[in-house]
Order: sequence, then structure tokens, then C-alpha cells
Amino acid sequence: IDFDGTICHDRYWKSLPRDQYEAVQKFLFREKVDLVMDWMRGKYTSEEVNKLVAEKINMSFEELWELFISDCESMEVSKEILEKLLSLRDRYTVILITGNMDSFSRFTVPALKLDNFFDYINNSFFEGKLKDNDKGLIFSKYAKNLDVPLNQCILIDDSTKNCEAFTGLGGISKLITLEHNIAHFLKDINKII
Repeated sequence: IDFDGTICHDRYWKSLPRDQYEAVQKFLFREKVDLVMDWMRGKYTSEEVNKLVAEKINMSFEELWELFISDCESMEVSKEILEKLLSLRDRYTVILITGNMDSFSRFTVPALKLDNFFDYINNSFFEGKLKDNDKGLIFSKYAKNLDVPLNQCILIDDSTKNCEAFTGLGGISKLITLEHNIAHFLKDINKII
């Protein structure tokens, strides 16, 4: 199961005033996409990126850093979704596999106690690769290590590329859309396989 866009829809720097938030979004997610991709692959730390952002929006690093940590720690995942994920662990191995940054493992996971709801948590920052890199090799590695055929595995993700990579390996993928959110797929998870 993916994190961002799948079980959580909060954003980094969400507490910034609207104009600064929009400036950060434009700077990082439209103008510096390669920087963000490299951050998710472990080539930059959150401190390094926040220093660039602080300069861009004319804010002190210390103030921005404090806000960033607070925003990472206050990301929301609905209690109902977490309870459903916990209940799945009786029958399934449940893995959180996310294209994310070091801040996710450092701040979000402990604050939300996500390790209580998943058997494994995989963060691209520590892998040095995104899920669709190497034709989804990370999916095959987990299936092999757990001795589970991929055709008995389900990926729930909001990325078409990730779902296509997973399906290409023989797995079952479910794409998060406006019409079909995580609750929709978790409700009938036993019917998918």
C-alpha cells in the first residue's frame, strides 16, 4: 500500500501561509522536479532541501525547519483506514511501500506509529530507487523474500506507473482515483485475490 495520495493526502509545508505554500509548491514540484526525485532517492536530506526552500521564500531556516517537522508529524491517516489495515494483518502481510523522503521515516512514521499497522515499511529514500525503477524490481524482491507469488499480491497506489510496473510483474494492482479511494479497495480486499 502506498502512502502519499493513497492513505494520506496532506502536504509538506501545509502550515505555511497560502502565498508561501504556493511558492514552495511551484519551486519544488514544478521547477525543481529532479531535485524532489533525487530527494526521494536519498541524494538530498530534508535539511538540505529546507535550506533551499527557506532561501526561496525568504524565511529563516530554523523557523521553516520547525514548521516542516511539525507538518510531517501531523499528517493524517484516518483511524478507520488504520484499523482496517491492522485487521488485515491477521491474514495478509501488509507492506507500506512509498516513494518518499527521509523525513517520512524520521518524523511521520514515529508520530503516526505507522509501524504498528504494517508488517514492513519501505521508503524509497533508503532504497535509492522509486517503485517503478528497474521495472518494479522492489516488488519482486519483497515477493521473493516473503516467498509469495506476485500473482497473490495486491498493490494499492495512486500512481499509474507503479500499478503498471506491478501488473507487468504478474501482480494485481488497484489504482486510487477520485471514484475509488483506499476505503473502496480495502472494503472488498478478500474478493480481489
